Formats: sequence, structure tokens, C-alpha cells
Amino acid sequence: MEFVLLAVHVVAAAAILVLVLLQHGKGADMGAAFGSGSAGSVFGAAGSANFLSRATGVAATVFFATSVALTYVGAHRSNTSGGVMQGVTGEPAKTEQSAPAPVAPAAPKSDIPK
Repeated sequence: MEFVLLAVHVVAAAAILVLVLLQHGKGADMGAAFGSGSAGSVFGAAGSANFLSRATGVAATVFFATSVALTYVGAHRSNTSGGVMQGVTGEPAKTEQSAPAPVAPAAPKSDIPK
């Protein structure tokens, strides 16, 4: 379930990115008045703006819904795997205390200058 939500989430994010980049800015409407050719588009003169803005709104709604759903699934995930030490009940094995390891003497400094 989490994998499907994550896949839909990524697709919605990519759709928002593409749809926002396809939309024209407010200054682009002035170019249509001088024959930029937007009247001959698939959606008509103003149809593409409405379609793209509505599609962006739908993609944003899906993105928001999957964000909430992924948060809910992540918060209510069952932790059945546990840690490495889960289930260990015995006492640690006791070893005899030994003397600390001897420290090697430092190498003598040479009298030869570098």
C-alpha cells in the first residue's frame, strides 16, 4: 500500500512540475492580441489556460492527499522487525579479568637532524 501511495505521490509531483512549466505568465496574453497563434491551439484561445490551471489544481489535490496518506501510513506502521538485540534475555557471558595489555615503549629519538 505504501509503495502505491509513493508512486502516485511522485507522479503527482511530476505532473505539477510539468503543468506549471507549461502555463503562460500574465504577460503572455498580450502576445495573443498581436497574432502569436494561440487561437489556433488545440484548446482554443483561452481553453488551454483553463485546462492547464484545472489540471494543476487536480494534481495539487492528489499530491496533498497522498502526502497526508503517506504520513498516516508512516505513523501507523507496525514495527514487527525489531532491533538486533530484541529477544535476547540472557546475561552476558562473564570473562576473567586479565591484566591490561603492556604498552610498547616509544621509539627513541634520533640525534640526526632532518
